[in-house]
Amino acid sequence: MNAIIKQIEKGKPFFEKISRNIYLGAIRDGFLTAMPAILFSSIFIMVAAVPEVIGFAWPEAVSTWLWKVYGYSMGIVGLLVAATTARCLAVSMNRKMPEGKVINDVSVMLASITGFLMLSVDQVEGGLGSDFMGTKGLIASFIAAFLTVNVYKFCVKRDLTIKMPKEVPGTISQMFRDVIPFSLAVFSAVILDLIFRNVFSASVAQTVITALQPLFTAADGYLGIAIIWGAMALFWFVGVHGPSIVEPAIAAIIYANVETNLQLFQNGEQASKVLTVGLGNFVGTMGGTGATLVVPFLFMIFAKSKQLKAVGKASSVPVLFAVNEPLLFAAPMILNPYFFIPFLIAPIANVWIFKFFVDVFKMNSFMYVLPWATPAPIGLILGTGVSILAVVLAVVLIVVDSVIYLPFIKAYDAELVLQEAQNAVEVELEEEAEDIVKELGATAAAVVAKIDTGKIGDGKNVLVLCAGAGTSAMLANALEEGAKETGVNIKAQAGAYGSHYDIMKNFDLVVLAPQVNTYLDDIQKDADKIGVKVVATKGAEYIKLTRDPKGAVDFVLSQI
Repeated sequence: MNAIIKQIEKGKPFFEKISRNIYLGAIRDGFLTAMPAILFSSIFIMVAAVPEVIGFAWPEAVSTWLWKVYGYSMGIVGLLVAATTARCLAVSMNRKMPEGKVINDVSVMLASITGFLMLSVDQVEGGLGSDFMGTKGLIASFIAAFLTVNVYKFCVKRDLTIKMPKEVPGTISQMFRDVIPFSLAVFSAVILDLIFRNVFSASVAQTVITALQPLFTAADGYLGIAIIWGAMALFWFVGVHGPSIVEPAIAAIIYANVETNLQLFQNGEQASKVLTVGLGNFVGTMGGTGATLVVPFLFMIFAKSKQLKAVGKASSVPVLFAVNEPLLFAAPMILNPYFFIPFLIAPIANVWIFKFFVDVFKMNSFMYVLPWATPAPIGLILGTGVSILAVVLAVVLIVVDSVIYLPFIKAYDAELVLQEAQNAVEVELEEEAEDIVKELGATAAAVVAKIDTGKIGDGKNVLVLCAGAGTSAMLANALEEGAKETGVNIKAQAGAYGSHYDIMKNFDLVVLAPQVNTYLDDIQKDADKIGVKVVATKGAEYIKLTRDPKGAVDFVLSQI
């Protein structure tokens, strides 16, 4: 098993390179930026549709209003994502642009929106057709964003702009500089649309989604969903944030299928599309990547080692809300041969069982988008429309995952019990901890002295980044607590990587959680421009800091 893991680990640099691809990152960050609109619309759709499951019907005027709010938010999500994806890609491009040449990310957003409309919307009597302005047009969103940003990059690098005299105010001058890139970007979309309509007699959005339908159908099968969620787990197991690689590739279909399922349900048919965003959040990654929801509780109930019992207690609440990094790095599960098989098998088993319930028992698949941090059993039940089958399925998944993980947990626990009996590891860890405490204590004393003499300033702001602002909140909260206990003037804020570009300048230090430390080089370039320090953390180190508020403060002060 160790030999297999070592072979897989050799591919880690390649996996990390993929995860840092700016186009995949733009899709991921674009969705993250647009998520408030998606969640906002989902609230109204659940209020409108869920009561129908239990036989309650809203008055027609109320129902019409609820569906209107949903249609005018989720119904234009393709347009919104075209803008946010273009902006995120432009920000990434700017890091690689020659000095003094910058792509205007606001202008890029406007051009991408216009280009998206060219690629996806049909003219109808009295207005515009909206069939592909929502989730069905997401592929066109990405095409518009990528096309627009690359046209801007071409123009800016070659100074294909209208230059104004120095006396002209900056805002007006920038407006003229953007005229040529904007025009060429939109015109490129117009030409592309013209070609597709003449060759395929349909818009780019409609043509592409039709052409990819066989692939989407295959991905919706047992083999497809096994590959998708097995790959996520495999990447995470070797220390690379799996969803960052896999989710951008399936983003368009997992959101489009939710809308399709809702339409099927409204028409009195079964919501049968399995490959949805809810399948990932509440089934395939139930409790986090690796389907680890049951693991902390199995630790607490069956483990005899002090280590696993402590990890179980500390990680049980975060895992309920799909934040499983404390479990992954503290057990540890990452690169631990004992957990290789269950970490890959549990997600695959979960998605297969879910598909079996949909195909055989005719349970509805996910029709609503819920926040990813919703506890998995609740998200599963609500997202599929509330049914007895969904409740039964949630119980079945918990039982199956427990059966998969328990033998491996017992085997690992037995080794830890032996180690603890010999006291070898425990003594070594205590000695290392004492050295760290002494070192940090000396650092803290020196820093406090500097504070007293006014050399370090009145206060420091710290930004902690992870993939979804869940893990980062743990360290940010520890820092806030430690600041109160020690009286050191430190303020901390949690954030998600990708949404930090505009706020990073407001902080003195940026701390990267282990799941995003592969982005250190990228964020370092941004940070150097504005004089902000960045530090990446390792798994065990990060988890230790989240549990030690005073230690977290000492760590930050030593970095500053």
